[in-house]
Order: sequence, then structure tokens, then C-alpha cells
Amino acid sequence: MSVRSSLRYSVTLHRFTQRQECLFTRWNSSSSGGDGAGQNSVEKKVGVADAPLPLLQRPLGVRERPIAHTKTWEDTRNELMDQDVRLQQRKHLINEATKGYFTDLNATRRHGGKTWVAPGVMIREDKALYFPNISGSRLDTRAKTHTTDICQGRISVISMLSTRMSEVHVQGFVSPTNVRYMSNPLYQYVQINLQENVLKSWLVPLFLSSIAKGVPKELHRSYLMSNQDMEYIREPLGMVNKHIGYVYLVDEALRVRWAGCADAKVEETQALEQCTGVLLNRLAEKKPSQKKKR
Repeated sequence: MSVRSSLRYSVTLHRFTQRQECLFTRWNSSSSGGDGAGQNSVEKKVGVADAPLPLLQRPLGVRERPIAHTKTWEDTRNELMDQDVRLQQRKHLINEATKGYFTDLNATRRHGGKTWVAPGVMIREDKALYFPNISGSRLDTRAKTHTTDICQGRISVISMLSTRMSEVHVQGFVSPTNVRYMSNPLYQYVQINLQENVLKSWLVPLFLSSIAKGVPKELHRSYLMSNQDMEYIREPLGMVNKHIGYVYLVDEALRVRWAGCADAKVEETQALEQCTGVLLNRLAEKKPSQKKKR
């Protein structure tokens, strides 16, 4: 190395060292605050992370009854012309813009990504909202179908899957319920493999054979592969984290009567099983009366 190059290197290193020392001094002074303010801030953050999770505070779903319909360009145009819809979408996009790229992934470090605890009882029928229509291809026939069509008139437990982690999550909720009620003709278990990322949605068909092997054959008809854009219905459904699994108990009128997310607690698993049984009994009592009226 020449003398000139060596001198230039020394000057650059000296400037870098001074800059790092300056940044460290500022950070140290702001975090300490002279009176333990920095320590209190850390303690507050730890307290929030360790705080118990709240119960689900609101009904999940959408207000309008869903219809089996694939969104067209005309629908999009009508939404663009609707001022209320545009304002809601703008508000949503502003909230999303403030989130970091790894926000959802970092959130899994706290309570495994769980943000609320499922209720021990069902949401009241007059307060419940509707499960939105989601379209996808069936695993058995590859035919396009809609959740509105397959869930109408039956009690459905719907699982939303997007990652391997989410598959583990939902199994913790639904296993006892499926074992107990799968033989009931009024009950069905619906799985939606949701891949909103265009690249991942293109790759999914390449792994259909392996997916089919991992799903019991009797569940192929109710296993849907979807790439539907969920951007504006994630919040109504409480799906605030794309990495974890979500489970919804939907009645025969397409209303969301119960919901759970992430790792299932023992009491949540029991609540899903009990609430499903209650809905099945009520629907069975309605069926004979409906036949007599006809």
C-alpha cells in the first residue's frame, strides 16, 4: 500500500470511529435519561409482552351476506366510484404503510403471534357477522368453488392455512372436534390453503400430489386452494398476522359464531368442540320442522 493510500485509509477509519462514538453517546444519554427513564422504557416493553392476552372483543366477519361470485372488473370499477369504499381502503392502506416488512414475523415472538383468546361461548346469533365468500379450486377435482356454496345449510369449521406453522396451529383446535363430529352429515371441515403471493400461488400446483398425500381423502372435496386477495377483509376477520393459523365456526346461515387463532389453549379446543355440538343439535332440531312445513 502506498503512503498516500495508507494516509487516506487512516483518515477514513478515524472519521468512522468518531461517528460511531458520537452515535453511541447519543443513544446512551437518551436511553438512560439521567433518572432511569431508559430502564423504565425497557421494563414497560417487557411488561406489555408478558401481559395476558385479552379475550376476543368483537364479532368477526363482514356485514353483508356473501354471494357465490368472483370479483370482476366491473365490481372493481364500482368500488372506485364509491367514495365510502375509497375512504375505507385509503385508511387501510395508510395503516399497512406504517407496518414494517417483518412486522408479522416479529409478532410471532410474542405469544407465538396470538393476539386474542377465543371466547368460551358462541357469539350471539343477532350479533354475529358473515363469513365472506372465498373462491378456490377443490383438491379432488380442481373445480372452482365458493365457500358460500359449500357452507350453506351446514355447520362448518373453516381453517385458514398459509404456512406450515399455520397447519400445526389449526390442528390443535380442530382435531377433537373432527374426531367427534366428522360422521355427522350436518358437519364439515373446510380447509383453505390461501396463497396471496403470486409467485407462491404459481408454485402450489407443483406440490399438489404431496399436499393430497398429507390430507385425508375424505377431506379432499372440502380442501380449497385459493389465491384470492384478502387485503380488505383480513381486518374484519381478525387475520392480522399472515404467518399463523385461524379457525372459524360458521353456522348454516354463514355467520361466524366462534373463532380462534395461533396456538390453541386447552380451554379453546374444548370450547370449539362444545359450540360445534350446540349448533349441530340446533340445526338437527330445525330440519324436521322444515320438512313438515314443505
